[in-house]
Amino acid sequence: MPMRTNPPSALSSFDQLPDSAQVDAKTVAGLFGVGIATVWRRAKAGTLPKPRKFGVSTRWSVGDIRSVLAGTTTGDAA
Repeated sequence: MPMRTNPPSALSSFDQLPDSAQVDAKTVAGLFGVGIATVWRRAKAGTLPKPRKFGVSTRWSVGDIRSVLAGTTTGDAA
C-alpha cells in the first residue's frame, strides 16, 4: 500500500493565496496531479513557468501557475 502524505498547506489554501505568493514543487505537483519529477520536466520543456531561486529554495509564482491552470498562458510565456 503506498504511503500517503499530507498535502502542503499552500495546496489546501491555494485559492486564498495572492498572485505574488510563491509555492514549491510539491505544491505545483499537487495542483497538476503529477509527480515532482514531472513538474521539473515540464518547467524545463517550457510547459510550466520557470521557477525562481530564493537562496537555496526554488519557487513558482502563484499568479503564473494560475494562468497555466486557467489555460490563458503556457509556461514559456509567463
